[in-house]
Amino acid sequence: MAAGNVNPFNVSDSEEEAEQRQDGADTERSPSDEVQGHSLGPFSPPAYSEPAALLSSNRTSPSVDGIPASAAAVAGIGGGSAAESRVSLDAIAAQLLRDQYILTALELHTELLEAGRELPRLRDYFSNPGNFERQSGTPPASKEQGVGPGGPLNRAGSISTLDSLDFARYSDDGNRESDERVAVLEFELRKARETIQALRANLTQAAECEIPSQERKNYKSSPENQEPIRPLEKRALNFLVNEYLLKNECKLTSITFSDENDDQDFELWDDVGLNIPKPPDLLQLYRNCGHSLPLHRDTVDVAVSVDPNDLPGDYFTQEPVQQTEAIQQQQQEEVVQELEYQISLLNSEKKSLAEQIKKLQSDIQVLQRNVSSDPTSAVKLTPSKEDTPCGKPPLDNGQYLDIRGVTETDSSSDANTTKTSTTTATTDCTESTTTATQPHRDKLKSQSQQGKTSVQFDQPNRKLSPAFHQALLSFCRMSTDSRLGSEVSRIADSEQSVMLMLGRCLPHIVPNVLLAKREELIPLILCTACLHPEPKERDQLLHILFNLIKRPDDEQRQMILTGCVAFAQHVGPTRVEAELLPQCWEQINHKYPERRLLVAEACGALAPYLPKEIRSSLVLSMLQQMLAEDKADMVREAVVKSLGIIMGYIDDPDKYSQGFELMLLSLGDPSERVVSATHQVFIPAFAAWCTELGNLQSQLIPSLLTRIEKLLKQGEYGLDEHKLHMYLSALQSLIPSLFAVLLQNAPFTSRAKLQGDVPPIEVTRFPRPASPLQDVATIVGSREQLAVLLQLYDHQLQHEGTTGWDSLLWVVNQFLPQLIEIVGRINVTSSTCVHEFSKFFWRLCRTFGKIFTNTKVKPQFQEILRLSEENVDASAGNGILTKATVPIYATGVLTCYNQEEDRKLLIGFLEDVMTTLSLSHAPLDSLKASFVELGANPAFHELLLTVLWYGVVHTSALVRCTAARMFELLVKGVNETLVAQRVVPALITLSSDPEISVRISTIPAFGTIMETVTQKELLERVKMQLASFLEDPQYQDQHSLHMEIIKTFGRVGPNAEPRFRDEFVLPHLHKLALCNNQQTVESKRIDIATQLFEAYSALSCCFISEELMVNHFLPGLRCLKTDMEQLSPEHEVILSSMIKECEIKVENKAIGEAQGSISIAASLVGEDAKTKFLSKMGQLTTSGAMLANVFQRKK
Repeated sequence: MAAGNVNPFNVSDSEEEAEQRQDGADTERSPSDEVQGHSLGPFSPPAYSEPAALLSSNRTSPSVDGIPASAAAVAGIGGGSAAESRVSLDAIAAQLLRDQYILTALELHTELLEAGRELPRLRDYFSNPGNFERQSGTPPASKEQGVGPGGPLNRAGSISTLDSLDFARYSDDGNRESDERVAVLEFELRKARETIQALRANLTQAAECEIPSQERKNYKSSPENQEPIRPLEKRALNFLVNEYLLKNECKLTSITFSDENDDQDFELWDDVGLNIPKPPDLLQLYRNCGHSLPLHRDTVDVAVSVDPNDLPGDYFTQEPVQQTEAIQQQQQEEVVQELEYQISLLNSEKKSLAEQIKKLQSDIQVLQRNVSSDPTSAVKLTPSKEDTPCGKPPLDNGQYLDIRGVTETDSSSDANTTKTSTTTATTDCTESTTTATQPHRDKLKSQSQQGKTSVQFDQPNRKLSPAFHQALLSFCRMSTDSRLGSEVSRIADSEQSVMLMLGRCLPHIVPNVLLAKREELIPLILCTACLHPEPKERDQLLHILFNLIKRPDDEQRQMILTGCVAFAQHVGPTRVEAELLPQCWEQINHKYPERRLLVAEACGALAPYLPKEIRSSLVLSMLQQMLAEDKADMVREAVVKSLGIIMGYIDDPDKYSQGFELMLLSLGDPSERVVSATHQVFIPAFAAWCTELGNLQSQLIPSLLTRIEKLLKQGEYGLDEHKLHMYLSALQSLIPSLFAVLLQNAPFTSRAKLQGDVPPIEVTRFPRPASPLQDVATIVGSREQLAVLLQLYDHQLQHEGTTGWDSLLWVVNQFLPQLIEIVGRINVTSSTCVHEFSKFFWRLCRTFGKIFTNTKVKPQFQEILRLSEENVDASAGNGILTKATVPIYATGVLTCYNQEEDRKLLIGFLEDVMTTLSLSHAPLDSLKASFVELGANPAFHELLLTVLWYGVVHTSALVRCTAARMFELLVKGVNETLVAQRVVPALITLSSDPEISVRISTIPAFGTIMETVTQKELLERVKMQLASFLEDPQYQDQHSLHMEIIKTFGRVGPNAEPRFRDEFVLPHLHKLALCNNQQTVESKRIDIATQLFEAYSALSCCFISEELMVNHFLPGLRCLKTDMEQLSPEHEVILSSMIKECEIKVENKAIGEAQGSISIAASLVGEDAKTKFLSKMGQLTTSGAMLANVFQRKK
C-alpha cells in the first residue's frame, strides 16, 4: 500500500476503543486458536460462547454472526462426568439460527424478553439490520458439504464497522463456488458502471441544451460577442485551476477557491460530470494554445485484442441500420467498460512488472558490489544515483542494500554480463550525468563506496550448483512479498533514501503507537518532514504531526510547538507559510478545544519565522476570528497571548486601529483568564509598538480617556461600571510604558551611561508588576540602566526643572488635569468607581516617584480642593468637597508613601474635610467614602481613630455629631481590642455630651457594636447605654431619639446575639408600640409607626420562641395594627397577614408538642420491646450458623 493513501487518523473514538478491546482479547486467546488457522473477523463469536465450540469449527456462517457449526453439540455433550442433562437456551437459539428457523427464533426471543431472561445472542442477531438485507432463499449447506481447512472459506465481512459496510460488494449466495461469485460481482459492477455512464451522458446533454441553438448561431456569426460559459465548462475550468494552484504550492489560495466553489468536489474529475476524458493541465494548454492544429489528419483503423468471450453476447449481432441511437450508444458503452477492465488488468500487470524490475535492479547492485571488489573494475563499476539509470530515475532507485537471497554462485556467473551492461549504461548516460551538481554526486559516490567496499564476505570453497544453493537457502523463511517485508529487506545507504523510507513507513507506524507515547515520534516526523524531497509526503507528515494526539495535554503541546519552531528555523519562512500554516488553518474549527489551543499557540510560536506580510494579515485574521468565535476560555487566552507576540513583530502602521479594537475586544471578554492575559501580554506589547510609532501619548491614552468621558456622560441615569473598570484597568496597565517613554525621551537620556557605582533600586520603588512585560526595567533594557536613569530623573525634577521635556509636560499639563476632571464627575456613592480610581492614582504616583507626586500631583489636587477656613460658607468651596475627588485624593495620592510626614498630611486633610463639611452642613458622602476605603486596610485603623478623636473633642457640636456617625463605619473593620480600648470610650464620652443631637448620633455606632462584637463585657456596657436612652425619663419625649433607636433595632436585630434580641430588642419594641398608640401628634405617630413596621418586618424572619411570640411580638404587632388602621390602611393589610402567620406558628407549635409527647410514649414502649428482645437473644445458646437462620425469611 502506498504511503500517500494511508490516513492513520480516519478512526472514530469508538473504533479506537474497539481496537483496544480486540488487543486485550488477542492477549487472552489460547494458543489452540492459532493452531486452527481460523480468522476471527468482526463477526467473531461473543464472549459468552463456549471455548470448545470455538475450537471445533473451521468456518463461519454469514447469517449467524460467526456461530460455530458444532455449538449445539458441544453444549449438549459437555465434558466428562460433570456434563449437564439439560440443553442450554443459548444452544437452542444457535441451532435455530443455523437452520434458518428465523420466525421460531424470533418467537423464542420475544418470550424470553417478556420473561426477563433475554439472550445476548438473539438480541445481537435481531438488532443487526445486516442480517435481513439480502437474505438468500437457499438454506446453508449441511455439515457434510462444508469445505475443509484447505478449501475456500464462506463469504465474511471485511474488517470494518457496520456503518461503512457495503452490502453491494457481496453476492446473493455465499455458499457457491468461487467462479459463480465472481460472475455475480462482475455483473453488479457492470450494471453500476452502466448507470454511471447513463447519468453522465444525460448530464452532458442537459448542459449542452441549456443555450438555445439560435443564440449559439448568433454568437458564432459575430466574433466580438463571446458565448457565455456553460456550467460544465465552468466546473472543468475550476478543476484545472485548482489543480494548477496545488501543483504550484498555492495551498491557501486553493483552500479559498474551494470554499468559494463549495458545490464541487475538486478531488475527483468525475464530479465535473462530463462524459469525456480529463484534458491536459493549464500549463500544457497554455503552451499549445499558440500552435495551429492541422486541418486534416490521416486516420487508420486499429484493432484491439479483446477476448470475444469477455464481451456481451449481442456484441457481434448484426443490427439493422434503423436501430435506435440509444441501443448503439449502450453497446458502445459496454465495449468501453470492457476495455477499461482490460486496461485495469494491464495496469496491475504493469505494477507487478515494475516490482520485478526493482528486484532485478537490486540484484544487479549486489552483483556490481561483488565485482567492485576487483581493483581492475572498481572505477567502472562504482554505482551511483546519477550513473546507473539513463534519464531521471525514481528517487529511491539504487539507494538500497538488498539483503534478499542472492547466492555467491549467481554473482560469479553473471559478473561478466553485469560488467558489460554497466559499462554500456555509463557510456550512454555521460551527457545526462554531467548536468548534475558535482559536489552532491561526489558525496553520494563517497558514501556509496564506503558503504559497499567495507562489506565483504568469505566465499565457500564448494562446488554446489546454483539451483541447489538457491533451493537450500529457500528454507530460510523470509517474507519479501508484503509491503513491510519489502521495506525490511532493503537497507538505505544514503540520507535521502532514509528520508524516503521514513516517509513511507511513518504513516503505518503512528496509528499503532499508544496515544500516551506518541510524542516520542515527534522528532522522527519532523526530521522526515524537514528533509523529505516530495511536497505531498511532507504535507502528509505535518498533517500526522498536528493530528498525532487526539487531545494533547500541555506537555504534549509544548513538544509539538518546540518541533514546529525547530522546523521553521530549518526550512525558512516560505515553507513555513506553505506547509505549516495550512495545517493550522485546517484545525481552527476542530471539535476538541485542545486542538484549537494548539493552533492558537502555534500562531504565536511561529510568528518570528513567518513573512511579515503573512504575519500582519493572515495570521492576525485567524487569531481575530478565534478570539471572537471560540467558546473555550483557555483557547481565547492562548489567542490573546499569541496576539501579543504578533504585536511584538508587526511593523505595518496601518494595523494600529485593528490592534486597538483587538485590545478592547479582549478586555471585554467574559472570562477572567482572558482579561488577565490581556493585561499581562497583549497591552504591554501593543504599548511598546505604539511607543515606536509615537502613538502612546497622542492616540492610545487619549482614546481611552475619551471613552471614559463618554461613558460618564451616558451614565447620568446609570453608570456602566464594568466598562469603566475595563478602560481604567487598561490605562493602569499602560502606566509602566508611559513612565518608560518619559525616561527614554528625557533631556538626560544621552548622559545615561553605566559608569562607576550606581545605587541599587529600592525593592519598594515600583509597585509589583502584573507580568515581566510590565516591569519598567524590562521595558528600558536592564535594571542597571534603569537605576542610572532614575538617578538622573530625580535630579532633573528636583534641581533642573522640566523645560524642554515634552513627554513629561504632556503628563503634567494634559493627562493629570483631564484625569482630575473625570474624577470630579463620578458618583461618590459608588464604592467600585472610587476604589478603581484610587488604585489607579496610587500606581501612577508610586511609578512616577515621590518627587513627582509632591511637586506635580498634590499641588493640582490642593488647588481644586481649597481647604481654607475662610471658604467654609462659600458654596463653590464646598461643592468639590462633596465629590469623589476627596476620597480619591486621600486614598490614592496621600497613602502612596507611609512616612511620618505623609501620615500627618493625611490626618490633617481628613480632619479639615470633616470640620469643613460639618460646619457647612454639607453631605458627608465623600468623607464616608474615604473612611470606607481606608478602613479596608488595617494599617490605617489607628490613623482613622486619631482623626475621629479629634472630632470627639472638637468644640463644635456639628463636628462631634459627624465623628459619632463615622464610628459606625469604622467599627465593622476594626478588631475588638481597638473597639474596647478606643471606640467604646469615645462613644460613651459622646453619649454624655451636653447636646442631645450628639447623643442621638452615637446610637447607630452602639447598634453596630452589638451586631459585630462578641465580648460579653463589651456588650453589657453597650446594652446599659442603650437602656439608659430608653428608660431615662429625660428621653421620653425625644422623638428623634426613639426614631433612631427603632431604626437601629431593625437594622441590627436579625444579626445580633439572640439573647440580646430576645431580652432587649423585642420587649422595648413592644413598649414603644404601646406608647405610640397614645401619641397625640399625628406626624410623630406615623413616623414611629413606619419605623416600627420596618423593624417588625425584619425581625419576623428570625426564630422567636413561643413565649416571646405570645408576650411581646404578637402584642406589639397588634398595637402597630391599631396605628396603621387609622394612619395607613395599606400597611394594615400586611400587618393582618403577619399576625395571622404568627398565630398559626403558635398553634402549630402547640400541636407539635402534643405529638411530641405521644412520640415520647411510643419510644418508651419501643425501648421496652427492645429490652425484652435482647434478653431473649441473650438466652440463646445456639451456634453462629443456627443464629443466622433465625433472621431468614420464611419461604
